[in-house]
Amino acid sequence: FIPALIGGNTVFYKPSEYATLTGLHIQNLLYKAGIPEDCFQTVIGNGVVGELLLQLPLDGYYFTGSYRTGKYIAEKVAGKMVPCQLELGGKDPLYVMDDVDSIDKAAADALEGVVYNNGQSCCAVERIYVHEKIYDAFVNSYVAQCEKLVIGNPMEKATDIGPLSRKEQQDFLTAQVDNAVQQGATIKLGGKKIAGKGYYFEPAILTNVNHTMALMTEESFGPIIGIQKVKDDAEAIQLMQDTAYGLTAAVYSKSFERAEQVMQQIDTGSVYWNCCDRVSAALPWSGRKHSGFGATLSYQGIRVFVQPKAYHIRG
Repeated sequence: FIPALIGGNTVFYKPSEYATLTGLHIQNLLYKAGIPEDCFQTVIGNGVVGELLLQLPLDGYYFTGSYRTGKYIAEKVAGKMVPCQLELGGKDPLYVMDDVDSIDKAAADALEGVVYNNGQSCCAVERIYVHEKIYDAFVNSYVAQCEKLVIGNPMEKATDIGPLSRKEQQDFLTAQVDNAVQQGATIKLGGKKIAGKGYYFEPAILTNVNHTMALMTEESFGPIIGIQKVKDDAEAIQLMQDTAYGLTAAVYSKSFERAEQVMQQIDTGSVYWNCCDRVSAALPWSGRKHSGFGATLSYQGIRVFVQPKAYHIRG
């Protein structure tokens, strides 16, 4: 909504019903920054409220969320002939080549990409592929570092992982882990609900995974990961491309030229070399396929909120 305001628009902002207080806090910060109240209003509610917004004669609709809801919105407003932009989910892959400078650093970065915000991010790392020459060393390093994570109150500085945003997600993650195990996957660590107050879930690491498992093909949106062994770059590319999503992909290698050969063949809006799960306001943020269409951030993210108008004037 910041690019929309920069473009001179007024905004109805509906945050997720699971982040109401955050949405209201953002509104208050904008007001304090000088944005007039009649230019920005936060609309609170669930899908019923969202449905009402779709019925309003607005000049554009911009949504961040699930593929299912995004598809519904696109179909609902198509007849209005106004802009519609969707930033949807992802099944973001990370590939670690055998020539990586530091296996421990690659494992640390991958772990942060998986558990940052408890995996509740569309650009979180959702599947990892590792060259067979370094596979065991990578898994061992990843597990050792994951074991050190502190699970607890997210308001405490020492905490690495807080709770999930909703109870249903605990059951969804449990089902993904169980499905993978039933098909032959091995749990190296975690993968269970944590009893007590709050929707906590143990970070899960699974090996012996493949693409018959929902864990490797459907968005998880939580701190669980499958780590799959590959024999070469060609197999990694094939597996990274085997998805309905196309948001981000990361490659770890000491050679940019080798990594670039992989990145050029991955159909995603963003690619990373030796980093992952990050956003730059200077670069466009976009998705492919079920990850949506249109761009946010950068000058392109502002241009989608404005329309050209030609003045033909004879003096």
